[in-house]
Amino acid sequence: MAMRWLTRFRMPCLAALCLLAGAAQAGDYPGKPIRLIVPFAPGGVTDTGARIVAEQLGHRLGQQVIVENKPGASGNIGTQMAAAAAPDGYTLVVGFDGTLVINPHVYARVPFDTLKDLAPISKIGDAALVIVTAPTLPVTDFASLVAYSKRNEAGVSYGSAGTGSTPHLAGELLRVRTGAHFVHIPYKGGGQAMADVVGGTLPMLYTAVAGAYPFIQRGQMRAIAVSSAQRLASLPDVPTVSESVPGFEVTSWIGLLAPAGTPAGIIERLQREVHAVVHQPQVRERLAGLGIVASGNTPAEFRRQIEADLQKYAEVVKAAKIRID
Repeated sequence: MAMRWLTRFRMPCLAALCLLAGAAQAGDYPGKPIRLIVPFAPGGVTDTGARIVAEQLGHRLGQQVIVENKPGASGNIGTQMAAAAAPDGYTLVVGFDGTLVINPHVYARVPFDTLKDLAPISKIGDAALVIVTAPTLPVTDFASLVAYSKRNEAGVSYGSAGTGSTPHLAGELLRVRTGAHFVHIPYKGGGQAMADVVGGTLPMLYTAVAGAYPFIQRGQMRAIAVSSAQRLASLPDVPTVSESVPGFEVTSWIGLLAPAGTPAGIIERLQREVHAVVHQPQVRERLAGLGIVASGNTPAEFRRQIEADLQKYAEVVKAAKIRID
């Protein structure tokens, strides 16, 4: 009886000690610089957005947040490195929707499990996508674009940054929803695709607003529609796709995650600081310049979006029969 009593008493005590240890760890955190893995090469929207946030996050935490670029396999390599790191809050990763919710469906093998191996902290923000066409294409709005694709025997070719990219999946989802005859042309990045639209050799491009904006302003591309829920302040006269296709919304997002098992107190501290950082006026302005609308949501909200997007893109990938071996 004494042994049973000790066992019953010991378990709650151990649980309490674990909670106290976690709280103490979170209270002392951070005690050294933090590594932030960006699973892409320097210079892109994800990398630039991460550096904007990392600089201010370091100021608030009192420790430097060091950005490390680990590109490869559409973000899979750097993300796997973060997932395998010690769950102590000193290795974080910038998650990108293409890597976390699309790659698991289009790659034959992904070296991490988005939901099991990573702990969401907060979404940094959403980057709107825009459909642009060459000025020579005889369309003026979304309805005429869809109609033209249906009556044109060859359809309308659209470019994206590559097979399995968010714009590619957005185009396929739009094709399924509207019955449009859109034909995907994958590029190795957006630069050449934009040049081909400007040159008139590519009729249509689905891409991030930030990259296309200068060409739209100069009249070298025609903005047909944005795929965000609301019209954008930067393109107020460009309608949303949802104005023609109710409920259609596709944005690309970036967010902060930690290895699974990172103490809840550390996750909560990081979320509070990220929320504060992205809502600083100067940070919001700099992110907006990249086409990113600041978020800073909670870990639970971020996880729910990840789960929903995993399901959404699973259906699109299956319908479009997209596969990368």
